[in-house]
Amino acid sequence: MQSQIIDKNLIQQIGNDAVREAQKRSLENGIPNVYSKNNVLYYQLPDGTITMEDPFSKGKLKQQLEILTKVEELSLNDN
Repeated sequence: MQSQIIDKNLIQQIGNDAVREAQKRSLENGIPNVYSKNNVLYYQLPDGTITMEDPFSKGKLKQQLEILTKVEELSLNDN
């Protein structure tokens, strides 16, 4: 029983560390992190700002998202 608790804690810690690393890398690459609380989306921008305004709806991030979406559609159509 004790080893199962340790295993669960270890798995939880590994998962938490992986999420923090992914969040850090996203911000370093200029990609906002997105969080949801009470069904409201919040965006953490690379400069640390937290906003409810969707940064993917305009500007450079919108263009990048549109390109990635088109690439994904092409990839799906090839299969």
